[in-house]
Amino acid sequence: MSGPVQKKYKELIPIAEAELWVREETGNNDGKRIEEYQASVGLKKGDAYCAAFISWVFKQAGYSSPKTGWSPSLFPVAKLVKAAAPGNVFGIYFPSLKRIAHCGFVTGVKGDWVGTIEANTNVSGSRAGDGVYRRLRHKRSVYRYSDWREKQ
Repeated sequence: MSGPVQKKYKELIPIAEAELWVREETGNNDGKRIEEYQASVGLKKGDAYCAAFISWVFKQAGYSSPKTGWSPSLFPVAKLVKAAAPGNVFGIYFPSLKRIAHCGFVTGVKGDWVGTIEANTNVSGSRAGDGVYRRLRHKRSVYRYSDWREKQ
């Protein structure tokens, strides 16, 4: 793949990296930047924002989709891929909720580990965290990967 689509796709990770260390203001899914992620997909202050962050980053890179605050909708069959690659979206399944309930960007893969940037997490990797973090997750913890590049 070449041209402007490839260029935009390569911009996803630097855009996400620029958001590292964004933190919630009061620990209630709030704060100026977090509310920007939420508003970009029609969520309100206080709503979970991991998927909104993904959509916000894609929008900053010039993509028209995805545009959602609901993490399961980031994994339609047409977008699923088998392996992690930088810029792909990963999803973690929560049996208690019977759905994907957390997501983020893949930044790289090393052996059995997936490097990520994700929002609404914390140092422990919670899905109800306090900001945007870089994480390292084992491949076994990831349920799905999706690729949102426009098809040529």
